[in-house]
Amino acid sequence: MEKITELDTPTAKKTDKWVFVIEDDVFINKAYAAKFEHEHISVTFALDGDEALATLKASKSLPALILLDLMLPKRNGFEILKDVRADARTAKIPVVVLTNLGQETDAKRALDLGATEYLVKADTKIAEIVEKVKSYLGA
Repeated sequence: MEKITELDTPTAKKTDKWVFVIEDDVFINKAYAAKFEHEHISVTFALDGDEALATLKASKSLPALILLDLMLPKRNGFEILKDVRADARTAKIPVVVLTNLGQETDAKRALDLGATEYLVKADTKIAEIVEKVKSYLGA
């Protein structure tokens, strides 16, 4: 599977604010990358839970927002959310869960663990996600 890393294009604005997308679906990531590039939003991707936590730990600057899928290889989104909230360095980063798990129990669990918002991918258009991201970034 192709690994997608930080988007760095001539059209991307150089900014300290960036979005961290933790999503294992490469096709969804490519769609996000294209939309974010068009909006000049810097983004970094992780394809599994272990990569996500390693990226956060190694990053000198923290993301302004995390978009988190729940169904991930190696470590699921609930575990990542718990770790993000337990670390003082990352605890205050807004986390928007984007998943296909539409059960109320899953949403409640994610919100109880500290998710800022819970969105079901099938019910949310990419354009809506981009607008939400822009609102978090203050754009």
